[in-house]
Amino acid sequence: MELSRTFAWEGRRIAWDTRGDGPAVVFCHGTPWSSATWAPVADALATEYAVHLWDLPGYGRSSKDPAHDVHAGVHARALAALLDHWGLERPHVVAHDLGGLVALRAHLVEGAAYASLFLADVVAIGPSGSPFFRFVQEHRGVLAGLPAYVHEAVVRAYVGDALHRDLGSETLDALVAPWLGAEGQAAFYRQIEDYDVDLIEADERALPTLDLPVRIVWGTDDGWIPLATGRRLAALVPGAELTEIPGAGHLVQLEAPGEVLTALSAWLARGA
Repeated sequence: MELSRTFAWEGRRIAWDTRGDGPAVVFCHGTPWSSATWAPVADALATEYAVHLWDLPGYGRSSKDPAHDVHAGVHARALAALLDHWGLERPHVVAHDLGGLVALRAHLVEGAAYASLFLADVVAIGPSGSPFFRFVQEHRGVLAGLPAYVHEAVVRAYVGDALHRDLGSETLDALVAPWLGAEGQAAFYRQIEDYDVDLIEADERALPTLDLPVRIVWGTDDGWIPLATGRRLAALVPGAELTEIPGAGHLVQLEAPGEVLTALSAWLARGA
């Protein structure tokens, strides 16, 4: 699914699109990804559901203005505004990586109402932030000036580190592409520099108050956010169900699309 529509919000241009009819399902991607990570699953669901994809401001096809903040608090407000723009009152929300924090914060802080929440290898509780994140934050503004070929090598290595299974060069190229060029390079480091651990800690304290159906899936070989974190998250969320997907890494929806689609389809069928 290509994002052919845009939503103007607080000076930003948010790329989005929708397909299909039926109960609404909204997908949220994480960092350093785009909606492309959810596109195959969304396409498969579009025969029975109205699926909505969007790129976070500062990511993918959305605007990357250096004057704009790109932390999860901003993205949560953007999600709440998008739900209002789409006229969706209680959609099912599906989130990966930082998208988990965005979706949770949109619900807990911005008051967005969901029918259910499906979380895949999400950023939601600590510890958070890789050694690479800390390095970029300690050297703000420096890496944006790297020669383009060095920057591309850095992004390729970073993205590749998230994978447990080989997805092939075409998929890797698609994941790296939004961060190339002068605009993409600056935006790549800016979204790391703007990463706010305090938001994670605040939302973690609020997790026991969640009052909606929550399903969690986790790749057993996630090298970025270990399975132990997923198990701890499931223990913190009242009534949450956890499915562990063997042999999958952090990009579980691309590494094990069949397993994720099966789990998500069964979950939606229960609550649609």
